[in-house]
Amino acid sequence: MISILERLFWTEPNIDESEFHRSVRVPPPRERGKREKDQRKGEEMAAVVRGVFKAIKEKGIGGFFRDFRDEGYLNCIFDGNLLQTKIHSIGATLVGVDKFGNKYYEKLGDTQYGRHRFVEYAQKSRYNASQVPPEWHGWLHYITDHTGDELLMLKPKRYGVEHKENLSGEGEEFIYHSKGHALNTEQRDWTRYQAWQPKKN
Repeated sequence: MISILERLFWTEPNIDESEFHRSVRVPPPRERGKREKDQRKGEEMAAVVRGVFKAIKEKGIGGFFRDFRDEGYLNCIFDGNLLQTKIHSIGATLVGVDKFGNKYYEKLGDTQYGRHRFVEYAQKSRYNASQVPPEWHGWLHYITDHTGDELLMLKPKRYGVEHKENLSGEGEEFIYHSKGHALNTEQRDWTRYQAWQPKKN
C-alpha cells in the first residue's frame, strides 16, 4: 500500500519512450518464439545424444548395436513417427506390455500433460491404432488411471470377445464385399426381384 507522502511527492520519471526503445533492443515476438523453439530443439538433441552415450556405457558397444537392431531403430531411418516415439521414450517409464507386444510408456517429468502417455507398437513396419486392445485404450486416452494389466484382472473370464485389429486396409482378402459384388466369390443364392401379382378369383 502506498503511503500518503509517496502519493504526494511521486512524480513520473521523464523518459522519452522513443529514446528508450532505440537504446534497448527488444526482438519482435516472432523472432523470440523462433529462438526459444531452436533452443528447445537443441535441448532435445542433447538429451538424445546423452541417452545414446548412457546406453553405450551401460550395455557396451556390441550390446548397444544389438539392441539398436532388435528394438527397430533401423526402421527410424525411413519412418519419422517411429523416430519421434523413440526419442520421446528416452527417460520414460515402461508401464506395461500387452498380449500383442505393444509397449506402453509414461513420461511425467518435462512432458506436457495429455501427451505423457504413449505406445510403441510391436510391429515397427506396419502399425495402426486398432492394434491397441480396449483395456490399454482406456489408460492411453486418460479414460482410466488403471493400466491394462490391472483391468485384465477385473475382467470376467466367462465372456468377452478377444480383441482383433482392424485389417480393412490390408488387401482384397480383408475388405468386405457384399453379395453380388464382382470380387465376392460366394455364389448368390437368392432369386431375383419378381413383381407382386395379385391373385385373381
